[in-house]
Amino acid sequence: MVKLKWLGHAGWIVEFSNLKIVIDPFLTGNPKAAMEEKDINNVKYVLVTHSHFDHIGDAYKIARRNKAKIVGMYELTLDAEKNGLAEDDFIGMNKGSLNNLGDISIGLTAAVHSGNESGFVIRGDNKTIYHAGDTALFGDMKYIGELYKPDVALLPTGGFFTMGPEEASIATELLRPKYTIPMHYGTFPPIDSNPEEFKKLAEKYTNVKILKPGDTFTIP
Repeated sequence: MVKLKWLGHAGWIVEFSNLKIVIDPFLTGNPKAAMEEKDINNVKYVLVTHSHFDHIGDAYKIARRNKAKIVGMYELTLDAEKNGLAEDDFIGMNKGSLNNLGDISIGLTAAVHSGNESGFVIRGDNKTIYHAGDTALFGDMKYIGELYKPDVALLPTGGFFTMGPEEASIATELLRPKYTIPMHYGTFPPIDSNPEEFKKLAEKYTNVKILKPGDTFTIP
C-alpha cells in the first residue's frame, strides 16, 4: 500500500511499506502548506526536482534533521557545504534511467523549465509514481508513459510558470496514468487556476483526483 499526502504546491510525502520520502518540501513561506518543516520526520530520501526556492524549500533542513539523502540533479551536490551537508548526503543523478536504490527505484526525467529542472519516476511496492516537477508540455511524455506506466501522475496545472489545465490534460493523453492529481496551483495569484477545469478536460484519459493540502490518496 502506497500513500501520497499533498503538502501543498508541488510538495508530497510518499509512504511505502518500509520507508517514507518527501518531494519538493516548500513549507516555510508557503501560504498553503499543510505541515511545518519540523513535523516532517522519519524520511529516508528528500527528492528535489529543481533549484527554485518553491521546490528546494526546506529540503536541506529536513535532510539534516532526518539524516536523509537528498536525491536530484548532480549539481545540487555543489551546494552541499554551504548548507551544512557533505557530498555523501546527496544522491546526485542525471536524466536517463530508473536507478535501483535497494528499497525503491528512482529516476530523473526531462522537464521543460529552468533551474536544473527534472521530473521523477519513483517505483516501490509494485507502484509507480511520476512527479513531473515544474514543466511545460513536451512530446516525450508519451515515452515516459509507455516505458514506466505510472499508476499516478502528479502534474502541475497552475499555468504561468508551468502547464495550465489545457496543456496538462494533453499530458495525461500522452502519459495515460491510471490516476492523476493536479498540483502547483492556487499557491500564488499567477497560478490560481481551477483544478475542476483540468479534471473536465482530462477525465477522458485518466481518473483525476483533486486533493486539498493535507489530503491523502492511497493507490489502489
